Amino acid sequence: MKKSIKYQIIFAIISLAVGGLAAIFIRNYTDMYNMLNKPVLSPPQIVFPIVWTILYILMGVGVGLVISAPRNANNKSDAIVNYAIQLLANFLWSIWFFNLSQYKLSFVWIILLLILVIFMTKSFYKISKPASLIQIPYIIWLVFAAYLNLFIALKN
Repeated sequence: MKKSIKYQIIFAIISLAVGGLAAIFIRNYTDMYNMLNKPVLSPPQIVFPIVWTILYILMGVGVGLVISAPRNANNKSDAIVNYAIQLLANFLWSIWFFNLSQYKLSFVWIILLLILVIFMTKSFYKISKPASLIQIPYIIWLVFAAYLNLFIALKN
């Protein structure tokens, strides 16, 4: 049990660090974001860092549960690779959207990210059901973020 918690904490920190690195690269995003035409359902800016912090923690806890699953768990390495790939894709979306203002590319990329997260969640499910279930908020948020991104791509 201690080993599982250790991995969950380590990977939550790794996930948060990647998110924090993206935030450093896009630190002036609020000014740019305020100037965009956004949909009616766009949440206040304060919601984004709160939600992303929670999601990065859930990603890390999920992969920590996968890593600490019994040795005979099938496809453990695939699940870890899926986690790493989606985390990189997540990081790149932020750069393309906020720094490069590539809204259409970002929309295509967020759809790819959504697919990657679904694959990650399915690979987690084969090893640890709780690890996969705690990714559901991430999937829901990405669907909502894709809606926001599409609107912004079409109206800006």
